[in-house]
Amino acid sequence: MADAELKVVWADIAAKDLEEIVSYIALESPANAKAVLKRLRNQAEALSSMARRGRVVPELRDLSPEPWREILLRPYRIIYRISGQQILILAVLDGRRDLEDLLLRRLLRT
Repeated sequence: MADAELKVVWADIAAKDLEEIVSYIALESPANAKAVLKRLRNQAEALSSMARRGRVVPELRDLSPEPWREILLRPYRIIYRISGQQILILAVLDGRRDLEDLLLRRLLRT
């Protein structure tokens, strides 16, 4: 059963993640960067009608009663939470890197 339509909202830090990924790819291939941007945005927007299709983030499973979820678009991980009538995109990360290390670095920057 599909979820009711929810609004997809990008946290500032997630939008920055996306921008950094696309900028890095564009150094080698602007066309590939555009394709990756489109694929990531489309995957995130598709959550509006099927929010629970993402798996619970294994590394964050025990931290909260309301789970962080993710969808994988290899090698990227789009991490989000369902909050009321919206989907909050919290991060877009390279899945080849250690998630705990990335999150720790992010917390230390704030």
